[in-house]
Formats: sequence, structure tokens, C-alpha cells
Amino acid sequence: MDRRIAKFQKVSPKQFMEGFADISTDPERVTAVYEAIRLPRRATKDSAGYDFFAPVDIVLAPGESMKVPTGVRCQMREDWVLQIFPRSGLGFKYRLQLNNTVGIIDADYYFSDNEGHIFIKLTNDSKEGRTLSVPAGSGFAQGIFLQYGITVDDDVEEVRNGGFGSTTR
Repeated sequence: MDRRIAKFQKVSPKQFMEGFADISTDPERVTAVYEAIRLPRRATKDSAGYDFFAPVDIVLAPGESMKVPTGVRCQMREDWVLQIFPRSGLGFKYRLQLNNTVGIIDADYYFSDNEGHIFIKLTNDSKEGRTLSVPAGSGFAQGIFLQYGITVDDDVEEVRNGGFGSTTR
């Protein structure tokens, strides 16, 4: 069985600038952040998760949230899904949570108008009053690929064009 089912890529500079607008619209800063984007990768040969790296410093006091534009998109086989989770250590130490609990990146998201730009919204849910600090370039989330099946009577023909909630409109 061929285990190589996907490829990470950067979104275009134009798409990244649009996705980064909540953080900064300064073209020089956006360009510098874009050029420094690291594509997700596994830390060891037996790691299941691909680490996603912070494009900017992430500092979250307890209860604070941030939508992180990763600058990353993923092309994968059509019967696979990429699931996004917080890195285990950050979840353990800070109760770092994804606002949608688990990010689901479907194969057809790659073809959306936003180029399949993966955003990860985080919340520091610390009950101990700890402020989360993740320097730019450090891992903050992890993605795991899983194959899925469909029912024998599935007849869906719809196509996606969008992100959060776009498949239930």
C-alpha cells in the first residue's frame, strides 16, 4: 500500500495577504512572514502527526483566542481527510484547544476560492492562569491523515467552494 497520499504547499502570496489581514496589512511584514513559512512535517519517521509551525509569535493569556493563517494548503487523495489537533504538550500544559475541537480538512477544500488556505483558531483554556507563548517557527498544531469510507447508497454530487460551514449551506 502506497502511504504517500498528500502534499503540503504554500498558498499564493496574494491569498496569504488576504488571510493575514486580521494580523497585519503591512506588505513588508506580510511578505517576510510568507517567505518564512515552514511546511508541515513529521518530527520522526514513526510520528503520525505533521507539525504545523507558527507563522508569527502566538501569545495567548487564559481565555484568549487567535485565528492563525498558516499559509499552508494540502492536496490529498479524494478518500482521505487531514485532521488538525493542538500539539500534545501544549494541550497538556495550557489546555490549548482548537475552537472547532478538531479541524477537518477535506480533500476538496484544496480547490476552494481561498486555495484551501488552512486556518487554525486556538484558545488558551488554561485553568492555572498560564499564558501560552509559541515563538514564530515553532510547532503549535499537528495534522494526521486518515482514510475514510462512504455508505453504499451515497449519491452526493455537490462540490465545495469555501471553508467553515460551506458544506451545509
